[in-house]
Order: sequence, then structure tokens, then C-alpha cells
Amino acid sequence: MRIDIITVVPDLLKSPFEASILKRAIENGHVEIHLHNLRDYVTDNYKQIDDYQFGGGAGMVMMVEPIDKCISQLKSERNYDEVIYMTPDGDRFNQKAANALSLKENLIILCGHYKGVDQRVRDHFITREISIGDYVLSGGELGAAVVCDAIIRLIPGVLGNETSALTDTFQDDLLAPPVYTRPAEYKGWKVPEVLTSGNFPKIEAWREEKAYERTRSLRPDLLDETEK
Repeated sequence: MRIDIITVVPDLLKSPFEASILKRAIENGHVEIHLHNLRDYVTDNYKQIDDYQFGGGAGMVMMVEPIDKCISQLKSERNYDEVIYMTPDGDRFNQKAANALSLKENLIILCGHYKGVDQRVRDHFITREISIGDYVLSGGELGAAVVCDAIIRLIPGVLGNETSALTDTFQDDLLAPPVYTRPAEYKGWKVPEVLTSGNFPKIEAWREEKAYERTRSLRPDLLDETEK
């Protein structure tokens, strides 16, 4: 997979890809991450990529021309499955979206900034708009990093245990059950006996029961009415 990220502040995006799972995924050739500074696509000396709104109003707007130049250059070099715009009013990102995007080959992610982008960018270039929550950040960079992390860890070979991602919270619209590790007893706090029994059918049944219990308690909105 290749992900091209268009940003006004590329330095914000460097560190997430220089550590842990994402770093190893890049080093092992599972994914390519390319950061594009939008100011590189401006010819004037001021490197201006934003301007005042037509009609007045507070906040600057990212101009269409540099974004057009960047996206058009990338699309002249390869085909892209999606051109994603990170914006608070986009579709709420969830595990199903991450699963679907992890199957793609080439993605462009445009990070919004200031008051957002000229609407003509959204009308003519963007194929998908994504929000990571109902709040506003200083820019789309942190949201883009979140989306990339969620996508990349699903690519086969990225995680050490291929089944690990399949049992994550939200994969089956359930929260994950409680997990424990050694020691089996600490300060009198004991691990549930079923988990140390070696009876794997009972363990799986316990995990499923606890997953439903936690979901009903903490996120009943994830369950169908018949399951609540």
C-alpha cells in the first residue's frame, strides 16, 4: 500500500511513522508513506497557500490551485483508489471504514487547515471525507495519523500475530472482553479461573459473554435492539 499525505505542516506527521508498528511496517515494505508539503506547489516567494473568504468572515481558506497541482501531479504518476479529505464534518471514521481502506492499494489524504479548503477542492477532487470525532483540531494532520495507524495495522504481515487485529474492539461491533496476563494472582486479585483452565471452548464462550456484557454496559448503541 502507498499513502500520500498532503499537508501544510509535514513536521507534525513525521514522528508517528518513526516508531513502533508503523515504523516496522514501512521498513518491512508493507506500506509506503509519502509526505507532501503543500507550499512546494506554490511559485510565489511568500509560499502562500491560503487567502481570505469571499463574502467576508473570520478565518483563512486553503486555496484550490496548490492543492490541484499536488493532487494532479500524484494522479499523473499512478492511479488512486481514494482521495480523502480530513474534516470535522466528514463521515465518522470507524473500524469498518478502516477495514475497507486497508484493502486499497493507493490513497491520498489531504489534511485540512485554517478554516478548511476551497469548496471546489471538495467538489472536484475528493472522493471521501473523514472525521475522527465531533470536535475541531488545529489541522487534519493528527486525524490523518490516526487513520493511517488504524489502516496499516490491518495489512497482512504488519502485526506479529495475524489474528490479533481480528479480535480487536469494534471488529464485530463489540467491545473487547477483559484481558489478563501473569501472575495469575497479585495482591489477592485473581485471574478468572476459566482463563487458566485450558478448556478453550469454555474460554471462548466466557470471552464472548464478557464482550456482550461490556458492550451492553458501555456502548449499547453498538448492539441491535434485540441484543440489548
